[in-house]
Amino acid sequence: MAQLQVEAAPETTTRLWTPANIVTLVRICLVPVFVVALLSPWPQWFNLPDIAEYSKSLIAAAIFVLISCTDWLDGYLARSRGEVTDFGKFMDPLADKILVVAALLALVELGVLPSWVALIIVAREFIVSGVRMVAASKGVVISASWYGKFKTVFQMIAIVMFTVKDSYMMGTLIDAFSDMMWVLSWAVMFVALALTIVSMLDYISKARDLIGLGPRKGKKAKASRGEAESKQVTQKGNSGAAKSSDEAKEAEDIEVTDSQLESLAASVLSQARQQGLTVGTAESLTGGMISAALTAVPGSSDVMRGGVVSYAVSVKESELAVSEETVDKHGVVSCQVAEQMAVGACSALGCDAAVAVTGIAGPGGAEPNKPVGTVCFGIACNGNVSSQTVHFEGDRNQVRRQTTRHALRLIENAVSASK
Repeated sequence: MAQLQVEAAPETTTRLWTPANIVTLVRICLVPVFVVALLSPWPQWFNLPDIAEYSKSLIAAAIFVLISCTDWLDGYLARSRGEVTDFGKFMDPLADKILVVAALLALVELGVLPSWVALIIVAREFIVSGVRMVAASKGVVISASWYGKFKTVFQMIAIVMFTVKDSYMMGTLIDAFSDMMWVLSWAVMFVALALTIVSMLDYISKARDLIGLGPRKGKKAKASRGEAESKQVTQKGNSGAAKSSDEAKEAEDIEVTDSQLESLAASVLSQARQQGLTVGTAESLTGGMISAALTAVPGSSDVMRGGVVSYAVSVKESELAVSEETVDKHGVVSCQVAEQMAVGACSALGCDAAVAVTGIAGPGGAEPNKPVGTVCFGIACNGNVSSQTVHFEGDRNQVRRQTTRHALRLIENAVSASK
């Protein structure tokens, strides 16, 4: 039995020439500019004898910092404009790798860095890319950990420091340690190398069952801001042994039947009638499945006010009053956005209680710390607002149906507890 948690991402657009993608392509095109500025005798080409070698290194470092900053810019543009594309997901990490590898090779060429440093970093990228390819071929997206994020930051800082300051590799060890800049540069680089190795081992550990290194122990997913459901995928061994009762229950939980949804929907409506409340929905990844379950019950019109299918970010903002600032700060798949969606649904539909869902059903679209199957729920009832995040297992349809079931349970509990 194995469990790999992978997470959902914001809605994906099919447009290619988005501002975010243009920034990514510009970043790649600027990499040769940095290499030329660092390695070539361009001051002589342009008859600029006043520019010394040290000044040339500072200019090259400034170009590197500029290119690095565009990594934040394209991500911000993609999220804030709701223009996350498959092309961007492919090119953005590739652009980072091209920049780092080009910078390392340039520093090796200058004799500033030993080749083994570049070898460790490049080898890690090949290994992680291979692991990701194997995982993707089996329908699993492995999200990056904080090790990888800090690894990138420290690599960038170390490269800038080595660009502006020679490491005195040809001098004596005593001379080197007398220069604090040299010591600091290597200290940052060693931290970057340590994080490089640790992040690689983290990827391998997460995918050990996928690459034949044996199963890893599954961890139950924890819901944030409230009670959450944990799901596990049960895999039958080569021996063909029967599933245990717990495994059978987990598999049953993943499969949501129509009768379950019908029963839950009827219970929601019954509880709402008893409390004299009206209900509504705001849905993203489920695309109206929750409201469809409620309206499928005969006589639901006296309680059910309606539903808003806000698949695009722009619809969330225009129809449900989700703030652009919240999306930029926390992302579309977040408890904060789910709460604003629920409150916005109550306002737009004129209902007393509303449930909202935002997440990613897969099979692709996972982002760091947001794997496929992650869903954020928001509940608003008589002025009380709450939210939680749940990680579901299964394919796209299973995640959507589990989301529908859990949303019905949440609004049922909220309505029944309302005074």
